[in-house]
Amino acid sequence: MLTRPLQYLGRSSVVRSEVPQIFFRNAGFLHPQWPPCFQMLNPSIVRSQFCWRTPSTLCGGLWTGPGPVRTAFNPYSMNQSSTFGSPGYPFKPNGNEPQAKRRKCERVNDEPPPTEAGQEQTDCVASHGKGLGNLCVSGELKGQGTISKKVELLNRRWEALTAQKKSGQKRNSKRAASRTQFDFSLMSYNILAQDLLEDNNHLYRHCSWPLLQWEFRFSNIFQELKQLDADILCLQEVQSNHYKKQLKPKLEALGYHCEYKMRTGDKRDGCAICFKRSKFSLLSAIPVEFYRPRIPLLDRDNVGLVLLLRPALSSGGAAPNICVANTHLLYNPRRGDIKLAQLAILMAEIGKAASSGKGEYCPIVFCGDLNSVPSSPLYNFIRDGKLLYDGLPIGKVSGQEESSRGQRLLSKPLWPENLGISSACQYEALNYQHINEGSDRPLKAVDSSEVSKDASNEKTSVVKMTSPILQHNFNLTSVYSHYVPESGRAEVTTCHSRSAITVDYIFYSTEEAVHGGLELLGRLTLLTEQDLRTVNCLPNECNSSDHLPLLAKFRLKL
Repeated sequence: MLTRPLQYLGRSSVVRSEVPQIFFRNAGFLHPQWPPCFQMLNPSIVRSQFCWRTPSTLCGGLWTGPGPVRTAFNPYSMNQSSTFGSPGYPFKPNGNEPQAKRRKCERVNDEPPPTEAGQEQTDCVASHGKGLGNLCVSGELKGQGTISKKVELLNRRWEALTAQKKSGQKRNSKRAASRTQFDFSLMSYNILAQDLLEDNNHLYRHCSWPLLQWEFRFSNIFQELKQLDADILCLQEVQSNHYKKQLKPKLEALGYHCEYKMRTGDKRDGCAICFKRSKFSLLSAIPVEFYRPRIPLLDRDNVGLVLLLRPALSSGGAAPNICVANTHLLYNPRRGDIKLAQLAILMAEIGKAASSGKGEYCPIVFCGDLNSVPSSPLYNFIRDGKLLYDGLPIGKVSGQEESSRGQRLLSKPLWPENLGISSACQYEALNYQHINEGSDRPLKAVDSSEVSKDASNEKTSVVKMTSPILQHNFNLTSVYSHYVPESGRAEVTTCHSRSAITVDYIFYSTEEAVHGGLELLGRLTLLTEQDLRTVNCLPNECNSSDHLPLLAKFRLKL
């Protein structure tokens, strides 16, 4: 007679344990002590793993369970408490816990993470020598006052990749070196537009809502940009009103010149490229829209941005231009055909901007959120310069779909002829120059100064797109290897409640590609999924985007 009413009362009396989710479920935890009167009334739930507060009316007065006094719940703390958690037992790990939980316990005890042997890495230091040890800053929430955050959550280190010269070899003086090389750093960062966060809040259930407010997030994001101090910023998911009122004025105050392209349609976010005026001057800015009316394949509102920059040399001499491209491709994992078409349009614009007019290209840096995983066909196309797409399952292009069952196969032509782009990902003039599909001859840059997206609306601009192979000749290499060498675990660039994968990239034209190519000097290391799960995924108290910023340093040989 009493079982069901007591169970109902018990459920109604469940309380938040206020114990951080950094604990071990051991034998003592699963069997809390209950007052004798409650055990006699309902012995069936004595061994429950839940944390119950016994109604005082059942025992004739208040009853306090074992353990320390619980503190008040702080919704802004990274150590989020659980509704069903520990009853407050003071216990110590016995050494048999899983590795992830041992690591959590170690971080609570302020023990530094172990250093992996053989790595030539330093503490998290920017490419310019500025420290990045703690990116947590004080944010302010309306009505909540100032929140002090002093816990370093992400152990990211600067990894120098330059080869050490032999001890007997002398370096040139700084003055001589400045005449033959130009160093610069570049960041790619998806900062998570607030509108998209609110439209997809199911991805961020791990994070308390006050931490997701834009006022709080912007403080953290801007502090990251300021401390990482990159010479070029390539940002995605930049909301237009936040860009105009907050981001652009603050970056301009730091000495940046900013260019922005908002998505088409009713979307309010877009891509931005910002560069230091002391390091570069702007030659041209090309906003790229992937939406094409009257072409059903290109009916999405994604965009890109291409800038042609001239390095500012202290010596006043001439230097090769640098082409920087930034984009955010379509997310839909099952529309690889759209992603390839968007990528082809962007590459055509890169080729037009970076062409030297002699069949060569100036150094190129191509980055962004490509919504594709490493080793996917789309990734391999960027890296290898060639892709046989005919017969490829449409959902396999980006590698986000594990199964290709029931998916449509790609067939040639991938896009209609009136788009005006060839299978070599170049804008073509009316006198189309056919390239033999089986030839190994390097592709030549085509003068496309008179060709634009408006060419797709003209009947006279017809280009045959009959090859089953997509090609480009940019000789691009990824800054990151996508795997941790010591453990073999995959690096990730985004991690939220649903997934943890790599979708963000920085590609650059290698030193052998053209005269005056780029050399990779170093990079800010990425993390694994396990690393990010231990800090409650992204965003969190100190990192206010669901993506990690990518940072690399390059050397341009003059």
